[in-house]
Amino acid sequence: MASSSFLAVFRIVLLVLFFNGMAPMHAASQDDIVSTICKKTRNPSFCFNVLKSAGTTDLKGLATFTLNLAHDKVAQTRALALSLASKETDPKLKERYATCAEQYDDAADDIEDGKNDLGEGDYNGVNIKASAAMTEVGDCLDSFTQPPKDPSALSGNGKTVEDICSIILVIANLLLGRA
Repeated sequence: MASSSFLAVFRIVLLVLFFNGMAPMHAASQDDIVSTICKKTRNPSFCFNVLKSAGTTDLKGLATFTLNLAHDKVAQTRALALSLASKETDPKLKERYATCAEQYDDAADDIEDGKNDLGEGDYNGVNIKASAAMTEVGDCLDSFTQPPKDPSALSGNGKTVEDICSIILVIANLLLGRA
């Protein structure tokens, strides 16, 4: 009797998981996978545009794609921060740009570590490193909440990095079976 109750509960749990979009990712179409990921990110429309160009529906492939994209955007933004720091005459902005360059350098290290973690199958490590990169970028963005304002593209680039990292977090959670 207890055995049949357990089986009934187990079947119900499986059905609930299946109908809540937790079916195996390899069984879903690209649109289903992208939708599953993007609806959980901080900027779903950005996510849809990014993942549509990935050319894969494999979660590890999507993780690799977004980690590489994040790394490229972080490197580009670090170079911008360094350039702005070298040219800025306002001492407050100059210091903020220099600090941001350091934060983006740390974010690049986090993304590289995340790529290594992915290669080792350490999806929790990927999650932690993407979160750390978001924190570094967020700290840079927060430094411009007080005057003087940042007139450059630095803040926009930072938001893009955060949006990419948000995608990485969701993919890592799916790989962990948590999303």
